Order: sequence, then C-alpha cells, then structure tokens
Amino acid sequence: MLNKINGIIKKPEKAVLWANWKGYLNWLPDKIYLNIMYKSRMKKKLNLKNPKTFNEKLQWLKIYDRHPKYIQMVDKYEVKKYITEKIGPDYIIPTYGIWNSFDEINFATLPNQFVLKCTHDCGGLIICRDKSTFDIEIARNKINRCLKRNYFYNGREWPYKNVKPRVIAEKYMEDPSSIVLKDYKFYCFNGKPEFVQLSQGMEKHSTASMAFLTLEWGRLPFERSDFLRIHKLPPKPLNFELMKSLAEKLAEGHLFLRVDLYEINENVYFSELTFSPTSGFIPIIPHEYDEQVGRLLVLPNK
Repeated sequence: MLNKINGIIKKPEKAVLWANWKGYLNWLPDKIYLNIMYKSRMKKKLNLKNPKTFNEKLQWLKIYDRHPKYIQMVDKYEVKKYITEKIGPDYIIPTYGIWNSFDEINFATLPNQFVLKCTHDCGGLIICRDKSTFDIEIARNKINRCLKRNYFYNGREWPYKNVKPRVIAEKYMEDPSSIVLKDYKFYCFNGKPEFVQLSQGMEKHSTASMAFLTLEWGRLPFERSDFLRIHKLPPKPLNFELMKSLAEKLAEGHLFLRVDLYEINENVYFSELTFSPTSGFIPIIPHEYDEQVGRLLVLPNK
C-alpha cells in the first residue's frame, strides 16, 4: 500500500486521476475541475477564453451549452422516444423492460440472449449470449456499482447530472455477415455530418479498433492513440447515404453532436447521441489535427 501511495505522490497526474476516481474532487466547481483534469489528461493548459482545438471547444460547450432537452437525449431509455419523434420508430432497438434496480429484473421473462444497460452512464453494459452460462452475480455487482455513481462527476458533462439511474434490457443484436458489430459514429458540426468514426468490437476496449473516415469512405490522416487501428477498411455500408441523412436530421440545430448508428442485417439502428466524445479528452494523433478538427466547430461570439 505504501509503495502505491509513493507512486501516486511521485506522479501528480496519477494523484489527480486517483483522487477523481475516489470522488474527492466532486466538490470542485466545473471550471476549476475541468482545468485540472485537462492539464492532467491532455498534458497542457485548457484555454476556455479562446478555445481553438476540438477538445477545448468541447470543454467550452460542457460549461456554456446547457439545455433541458439534452437530459432526455443522453438517457438511454428516454432518448428512444426522442428518436421516434425525430426519425420514426423503425430505427429503435427493441426494449424488453426497464427497472429501478437490478433485483427487480425477472430474468425468467427475458429471452436467451439480451443486453443490459444503465440509462445514465457509459459503462454499465452487460451482454448475455446464453442464459445457461450467464453469471447473474457478476452482472449484479457491475450494474449496482454503476447505479450508485453519478456519471456527471467524471467529466462534468452536464446532461448526465439529472438522468435517473435505471436498468434496461434490450434485444441482443448480431450480424451473421460480420464477426464483430460495427458502430458508425457521425461527427456533426452545425447540423452537418463532416466525417465518421468507424468502430469495431467496442464491447472490450483492449481489443476494440477504429478509424476516422471521410464521408466518401476514405481514411483521414489522424487517429486515436487509445484504440487499435483498423488496418484494412471494410466496404462502405449498404445504407451509408441513409445513415448520413438520419445523422443530419438528428444533428439539426446543434453546434456539435455525434450521432451513432449501426447497420445490422442490412437495416439501420440507432445507438446513441453524444455531446462530448470521451468527455472532450480525445487523444488525437498527430496532435495538430486536434486544432484542424476544431475549426469545424464554430462557437458563438460570447
């Protein structure tokens, strides 16, 4: 234990992350907290007065762009109503049930395969591919840990602060034509998709891979250092033009919004909406592209 403490003291950035993980920084005002975390994670000072990079502008939006409807848009259950109103019900993954606690779930009523998600965060995910081998205790421990935390305090993403913590069960989606499920994340600036992030195997971060692509399906000259690289690009999705159109409809009226979609069995499905990818701490490499992407995000003159 003493060696662990000494290691933390010798590396201030580790001390900050450790204190944040323990919840010791929850009392800090948002601006102060984000300045500390930005310095710790991005290794440079946060410029909120004149933000230039994409990550800096995402931090600015977290503080100054707050609207009540954003709460519904990040709630994994309530957003389905929002999406249905915007683009229709055909793109919604079926929901089997919603509960306030894990112990309310009657697993006997669920099919052999399903997915459990917490409505209020980005980590409470459990996949059941076979109920006969499903470990309920492991699932209970993970879900209960997630239900106890307020995801807002991790990155000060305001919409998450007032999302009611609940658990939903969804249909398990798989595509026989693909070994891993592909996720198409459309980066939309001022209501327009500008590029897409292709992600594969996001169930497990250590083996997940990704690539940033143009809307013409060409590789962009930057990546994320925290994910493996997709070396061989798969073909463009059959419904790519439809997905672009849907992303534009959902992003209308927003300075920035990432719209995540799936193509499964030649059908398009909604995944989630994100206002602050990686909470505005995206490790873009080469680093100069952080500023180039930032030029796409035009903030208000105030």
